[in-house]
Amino acid sequence: MDASGPWARWGSITDVPGLRVGHAQRVGDGWLSGVTAVIPPPGTVGAVDVRGGGPGTHETDALDPTTLVPTVDAVTLTGGSAFGLASAGGVQRWCLEQGLGFAAGPVHDPTSIRVPIVPAAAVFDLGRGGDVHAHPDAELGYAAASSARDHTPRGVIGAGTGAMAARGTLKGGIGTASITLPGGVMVGALAVLNAMGSPLDHTTGALLGTAFVPPGLPRPTPPSAAENAVYLAELTSAAETAATNTTLAVVATNAALDPARARRTATAAHDGLARSLAPAHTLLDGDTVFALATGQVEVDFGTLIAVQAAAADAVMLAVMDATLEANGIDQTAFGGLSAPSYRDRFPSFTF
Repeated sequence: MDASGPWARWGSITDVPGLRVGHAQRVGDGWLSGVTAVIPPPGTVGAVDVRGGGPGTHETDALDPTTLVPTVDAVTLTGGSAFGLASAGGVQRWCLEQGLGFAAGPVHDPTSIRVPIVPAAAVFDLGRGGDVHAHPDAELGYAAASSARDHTPRGVIGAGTGAMAARGTLKGGIGTASITLPGGVMVGALAVLNAMGSPLDHTTGALLGTAFVPPGLPRPTPPSAAENAVYLAELTSAAETAATNTTLAVVATNAALDPARARRTATAAHDGLARSLAPAHTLLDGDTVFALATGQVEVDFGTLIAVQAAAADAVMLAVMDATLEANGIDQTAFGGLSAPSYRDRFPSFTF
């Protein structure tokens, strides 16, 4: 689907008031990579849970609930593996220009020095556009942050530009979703689908998360058995192919959470990856989930549990959305990869 198309069928992370998302990417001439910057309102509590065996991260230790600064100014999701983490510096520079950051100056003038807190995580997409040296840098990170808006396109964009799934047999990308809870509580998620595992039930070709879609929300239908048989034959031939990947997610809520409860929300959100991908959290994936809590709505204990359950649902829906919204790509003219989308492989699919 066109990345500039209508809002997501299952909502968007920017349904959480104050959340903005920006993307920047380069495609062609050896490039197939990009950066996504998630910009929360000032004072947002941040947390992270890293479950994959091959993570590429920056400043995640600063999000431990026992550390000094409980808030974050932005989260950077990037392609380029560890090289792409340099893009966080560009997001940090943008934040500093906006007056954001931890006040680290002397007691008499603490705001004279500001240090923006910008944790980051990377997916592996090196060489997929043809040039293994074409990876995001600080300038691309700055461009992503400066483009942040209160709605977000999805598909082959930002950090999902070079993303793949199912051992390289499907194009990945960016997806987003949100869940509305009673009392004005919102839980949203954004996912970068770049998994070694598959988002499909290979018995039917249907999306794995279909059975777990919350009541009242639309559910995609399975494609034809004939199309699935053709796909399974190719997947079998790719079964022994090594793949280095990583799926990333940011889950956000307007609930008031302290750092420990935000961390537990990130942990619960990983269930969404496990429901929508098989396998998830492998040694070849650096699966990482960030949690952001803007603190606009006080919640009781029961609602807290509902927020954490909704975090898993929102991440699952965001992965499904990424699968459906990715366009196929062909970078063979530049020495890169060619990969069809889910819709390319299963034209009988309906929603």
